Amino acid sequence: MAYLIELPTFQDERGALTVVEKILPFEIKRFYYIYDVTSKRGGHRHRKTKQVLLCLGGSCEIYVNNGNVEHTYLLDSHNQCLFLEAEDWHTMDNFSKGAILMVFASEFYDVADYIDEPY
Repeated sequence: MAYLIELPTFQDERGALTVVEKILPFEIKRFYYIYDVTSKRGGHRHRKTKQVLLCLGGSCEIYVNNGNVEHTYLLDSHNQCLFLEAEDWHTMDNFSKGAILMVFASEFYDVADYIDEPY
């Protein structure tokens, strides 16, 4: 099941720096970001790909269903990200104005890895 990860953040008079390296539970093979969202995104799960979602600006909600448990996570912090197992059906919705969602993936893009049918 999905879970939140607290990212180490270092702050001083110059600003803040948040670290992602050596924190994620997989080697990053792909990353992309989603922005200017006008409707619900996602609506799938994966055969193999694990993901970590990080809202770099603004906020959004991530609905997750692993076939047994359903939960909606609010991503609204620069130092917190959401880990998704491959079997986690997920949608991304309710993006605030200017929200940017960064996604780190354990696998390269492969259309055959996507499962579009919900539980």
